Amino acid sequence: QVTLVESGGGLVQPGGSLRLSCAASGSIFSINGMGWYRRAPGKQRELVTAIRADGSTYYSDSVKGRFTISRDNAKNTVYLAMNSLKPEDTAVYYCNVAASSDGDYYTNYWGQGTQVTVSS
Repeated sequence: QVTLVESGGGLVQPGGSLRLSCAASGSIFSINGMGWYRRAPGKQRELVTAIRADGSTYYSDSVKGRFTISRDNAKNTVYLAMNSLKPEDTAVYYCNVAASSDGDYYTNYWGQGTQVTVSS
């Protein structure tokens, strides 16, 4: 079993910055993809950004150039640096990690979610 613990959400003014962290722990042999999703009020959950084991990244058009995803493999942790935040970035942010206990079969795990509110 793998547990993800998120931290770093909060209230920030438009134009401000926040950094989210998501640490994975438990029966982990290897981690493949790591990513961040968000769900805004009244909307469906959407993929914001993801990073593969080889370091390649994906960003949705809405955050490209403002958000940066990174990972620390030694700590089994993924980060999301969010700059130039806008009110439309307000959402609950969830991390997602594909982890394996044996290196063969990977399972997707979800964090508990952390609220990000962008408001003046």
